[in-house]
Amino acid sequence: MKFDILTLFPGMFSGPFDESIIKRAKDKQLIDISLHNIRDWATDRHQTADDAPYGGGAGMVMKAGPLAACIESVKVMQPSSTVVLTSPHGRQLTHNIAMELAQRPGLIIVCGRYEGIDERIRTLYAEDDISLGDFVLSGGEIAAMTIVDSVTRLIPGALGSNESAELDSFSDGLLEYPHYTRPPDFKGLTVPETLLSGNHELIRKWRRKESLRRTRTLRPDLLSKIILTREDRKMMTEIEREEAHGV
Repeated sequence: MKFDILTLFPGMFSGPFDESIIKRAKDKQLIDISLHNIRDWATDRHQTADDAPYGGGAGMVMKAGPLAACIESVKVMQPSSTVVLTSPHGRQLTHNIAMELAQRPGLIIVCGRYEGIDERIRTLYAEDDISLGDFVLSGGEIAAMTIVDSVTRLIPGALGSNESAELDSFSDGLLEYPHYTRPPDFKGLTVPETLLSGNHELIRKWRRKESLRRTRTLRPDLLSKIILTREDRKMMTEIEREEAHGV
C-alpha cells in the first residue's frame, strides 16, 4: 500500500516510521511511505505556505496555491490514491474506518496546520476527512501517523506470526480481555486459574466474558453498537449477578 504524506514538518515522521510494525512492513515492502514538504511547491523565495485569514482573526491559514500544486503533483504519480484531509471536521477514526481505508490502493494524507487549510482545497481535492476526536492538536502530523499505523497493522503480513489484528480491541466491537504472562504470582496477584488450565474452550469463554465485562465497565456505549449472541447474553447476566454480589 502506498502512503503519501503532505506536511510542513516532514522531520516529525523520522522516528515513528522507523520503528516497530511500520518499519517491518516497509522492510517487507508491504507499504511504501513518501513524505512531501508542501513548502517545496511555494513560488516565492521564502517558500511561504501560510498567510493571514481573510476577515481577520488570530492565527494563519495554509495557502491554497502551494498545497494544491503539491496534491496535484502527487496525484499524477498516484492517480488511484484517495486524498484524505486531517481535520476536526472529519469522520472520527475507528477500527471500521481503518479497515475501510486499508482496502484502498493508497492514501494521500494532507496534514493541516495553524488555523487550518484554505477551504477551497477541501472543495477541490478532498475525498475523505479524518479526525482523531474532539480535541485540539498542533497539526495533522500526529493524526497522519495514527492513520498510517492503524491501517498498516490491518495489511496481511504486517504483523508478526504471534500477533493478530483480528483479536485487537474494537475488532469485534468490544474492548479486549486482560492479558497475563510470567510469573504466575506477582506481588501477591495471581494469574486466573482458567488461563493455566490448558482447556482451550474454557479459556475462550473466560476471555469473551472478561471482554464483555471490561466493555460494560469502561465503554458501555459500545454494547449498543453490536449484536450479542445467546452466549454473550448469558455471560452478561452472569456478570451482572456477580457484580450485584460483589464477586
